[in-house]
Amino acid sequence: MKLYYHPLSGHSHRARLFLSLLGVDHELIEVDLMTAQHKSPEYLKLNRFGQVPVLVDGEKKIADSNAILVYVAKKLGKTDWLPEDPEGAATIQRWLSVAAGEIAYGPAAARLITVFGASRNPEEVIGRAHEVLKLIDAELAGQGFIAKNSPTIADVALYSYIARAPEGNVDLSDYRNVNAWLLRIEALPGFVEFQKTPVGLAVDG
Repeated sequence: MKLYYHPLSGHSHRARLFLSLLGVDHELIEVDLMTAQHKSPEYLKLNRFGQVPVLVDGEKKIADSNAILVYVAKKLGKTDWLPEDPEGAATIQRWLSVAAGEIAYGPAAARLITVFGASRNPEEVIGRAHEVLKLIDAELAGQGFIAKNSPTIADVALYSYIARAPEGNVDLSDYRNVNAWLLRIEALPGFVEFQKTPVGLAVDG
């Protein structure tokens, strides 16, 4: 497998993280977002939306980070990470939707301002980030992971942008359950860190 990614993209990181957690042999191919390589004719053949990541598995091209998580789990028969029963699958889908919705428009959007200079309203997106973090913190009360007491692709989908939320000036200090959950994910065999940037509340010292 080949993963086209960017090291500062949380969407890319969730795909890379899952491949690493499962010990899947893969080649990382960095896409230069600064020179708009993701909008080049060659790259648009992989993903017509011009976004990272893209997973290439033989002749198959899988775009969208959450779709990659589903593809890899299904291909490898990892029903512990993506249950087959209707209720279990629906629970996972719920959190994949949160990752693509509230997380993308909250902590991820806040981070876009500081890391990539995006034009957003900081107060608005930081407020959204805290709204979803409060809900996730409450969901994690009394359980180890977001969907059950073992990790699933829902945890992988949520992890990257929550872990780096402070880079977007989103303070995580009030979310005890979230912080404990982050540590549990980081302790998993095969965990690979999401590259840090020296911005926002993440600045050391």
